[in-house]
Amino acid sequence: MSSTFFTASPQWRWFIIAYFFLGGLAGGSYFLATLMDRFGTERDRPLVRLGYLIAFPIVCLCGLVLTVDLGRPERFWHMLVQSQTFRPMLKTYSPMSSGAWVLLLFSGCAFLSFAATLAERGRPDWAILRQLAPTAPLGRLVTGLGAILGLYLAGYTGVLLSVTNRPIWADTTLLGLTFLISAGSTSAALLILLGYWSGIARDRLHRLERFDRSALILEVLAIAALVASLGRIAIVWLNGWGFLLAGMVLGGIALPLLLDWRRPGENRPIWIAPALVLLGGLVLRMVIVLSSDRL
Repeated sequence: MSSTFFTASPQWRWFIIAYFFLGGLAGGSYFLATLMDRFGTERDRPLVRLGYLIAFPIVCLCGLVLTVDLGRPERFWHMLVQSQTFRPMLKTYSPMSSGAWVLLLFSGCAFLSFAATLAERGRPDWAILRQLAPTAPLGRLVTGLGAILGLYLAGYTGVLLSVTNRPIWADTTLLGLTFLISAGSTSAALLILLGYWSGIARDRLHRLERFDRSALILEVLAIAALVASLGRIAIVWLNGWGFLLAGMVLGGIALPLLLDWRRPGENRPIWIAPALVLLGGLVLRMVIVLSSDRL
């Protein structure tokens, strides 16, 4: 039996699950917006703006749920600054410490892109904000840095679990990769869903739908590799958690792929598949966090 079964649980519950899920959405949405901004066409501009507009509010929710989860929420700044010397504190060997700084820096990039995107619409019509537009040189620097930080934010949470000496989490090295790929699929699904609801033409969503299908295929391969990497430890999922994980694969990956590929007609409701993908991404993080916590 792995020694991880004899360690104390960090008591991570729903606030941490929400943080993992929302962090993936914020980082993934920003990264996809930057990707479409760099390599897309003018037809992708509505989705680019949408990605930048949703990343900042979502990352604000990340900071909120993470702070509330602390035993002493008023001391959240201790993650960034030494309480006695008031000097910046960065432990490069700690995913928790580096993640706190990445969350702060990414929030700054997301805010600048959020404000610049609003300025493109003349709200507010400030010249300094137009210089931060994604198409401007300074804006390209901000979005490039933000995309890198967003990738880190989307995947580091899995690495954080891997270095926490608990069953399942510390028994595989693939949680970071799995969370990163899942962030890609759920972020694309969120952009498709919001794009559909905001009136973006359906033909402009096709490229994003193709990306989401590819990400879902990679995600199911990553989950299979994760389970295989656990070896005999995987028997702890021969219970309700395992059935829930299997249900997530079927309902949150296989069914959306089936709905997209069969395409009975252009009148098929487009929101069903991305909604299932989003629910599946949340369930995946719930299973991984809670199944270890309950051992």
